[in-house]
Amino acid sequence: MAERNKRGRSGGGREARQAARSEPVTQGVPYITRKVPVYEVLDEEGLALIENNAETILQEIGVEFRGDVEALQIWKTAGADINSERVRIPRGLCKNLIQDNAPAEFTQHARNPERNVRIGGKNTVLVPAYGSPFVRDLEKGRRYATLEDFQNFVKLAYSTPYLHHSGGTICEPVDLPVNKRHFDMVYTHMRYSDKPFMGSVTAPERAQDTVDMAKVLFGKEFVKKNTVIVSLINANSPLVWDSTMLGALKVYARNNQACVVSPFCIAGAMSPVTVAATAAQLYAEALSGMAFAQLVRPGAPVIFGTFSSSMSMQSGAPTFGTPEPQLVLYIVAALARRLGVPFRSGGGLNSGKIADAQAAYEAANTLQHAMLAGVNFMLHTAGWLEGGLSMGYEKFIMDIDQAGMMHEFMKGVDLSENGLALDAIREVGPGQHYLGCDHTRTNFETAFFRSSVADNNSFEQWEVDGSLDTAQRANKIWHKMLDDYEMPAMDPAVDEALLAFIQQRKESFPDANY
Repeated sequence: MAERNKRGRSGGGREARQAARSEPVTQGVPYITRKVPVYEVLDEEGLALIENNAETILQEIGVEFRGDVEALQIWKTAGADINSERVRIPRGLCKNLIQDNAPAEFTQHARNPERNVRIGGKNTVLVPAYGSPFVRDLEKGRRYATLEDFQNFVKLAYSTPYLHHSGGTICEPVDLPVNKRHFDMVYTHMRYSDKPFMGSVTAPERAQDTVDMAKVLFGKEFVKKNTVIVSLINANSPLVWDSTMLGALKVYARNNQACVVSPFCIAGAMSPVTVAATAAQLYAEALSGMAFAQLVRPGAPVIFGTFSSSMSMQSGAPTFGTPEPQLVLYIVAALARRLGVPFRSGGGLNSGKIADAQAAYEAANTLQHAMLAGVNFMLHTAGWLEGGLSMGYEKFIMDIDQAGMMHEFMKGVDLSENGLALDAIREVGPGQHYLGCDHTRTNFETAFFRSSVADNNSFEQWEVDGSLDTAQRANKIWHKMLDDYEMPAMDPAVDEALLAFIQQRKESFPDANY
């Protein structure tokens, strides 16, 4: 009996070790520093042509700054030609304002300093998807998002080492009043994660609430001197900035907080159908927004953002993972490097309605191109479904698996003595195998990326394990991640101050659905 128990304990320990080795290696870093080159699709002559056309758009056609008298006056003082709300900007003015003032790189501070991210240069920060009104999972299907869903996705983003950022409006908690839900969303990022986060942009006063909450979390002087918030400011393509986005931009810029200044182009509807024309319009829109931020506050951090998709000319629906938007992506990424500012793009974009093959291959395609283009701030890395209308639990897990692969790829090639492995080649020699050699035994646990989602077992073993497809395996993973989640510590006094601020502000105005 004793001998059988001894053997059982030994076998159990061996099985535990084997199970541990089958788990993915998750050594986290606060952000990726790429060690592979970027990919270029245009030469100097081609990029200069796009730049010239963008300057022509700004000078001859102009950009509308709607509903903001102050913005028009700021541009007039800077030397632009103002006609009603149309702003025509002299050639070179935007570029000079940005290059003379905007930082090429900056640090966004997290409440946990070990999670600070460096945005720009050779760095890549991976960020969850943003803005979906719906969520989807295998048990409950497609439904409107709630605060619980929002909290769940913040927990998942916090729990994975492959996302460096908590994100922003990961999904819209429609169970809360529209005019007050930003408090709960920003607080969730602050309390349920200690990674960097994004702020509210749906009204200038909501942007100010975000800044004020950050002052409670970090301290007023710290916020005054450091960037702790990144926020998404979208153009109304073609060639329009509205008062909501301008108001939020002004709040963040004046407080030295970063704005992702991002046109939103669906080619064929919001920009011309051709790649070069879309790139030129997109660049003109981004230049006008980033330059305006510098007029509001010289030195305000900005990220050149872009969102570009094609469309079905049969149905009018946006399409993702197709070649043309990827070419636009490469062009504007190169333009951002020439301009000297960080660059943002997506992401795991796709039109899939569920976490199926279409969602997977379209997302993988856009993720790979964004990685190769040199994106610094990759919004929509994980969770995006249905053209952005849904945030998928299973899709989130599939995408962070892709994010882990990007981590490994961007490490580049190991040319150390261990990487070259000449001793292993000498040891094994011709006609033998490397399975038992010293080098393999030393490196086998970390040699290759191990997917948490893919099943690489035999068909027979897959059947024994339940014949699960990818989405079913991902379902088990996100449930386990939420079960294992532990809230990061926070100073109780700071937490109390945040909750008191939120309560006071919520009580100061009635609920509303706008």
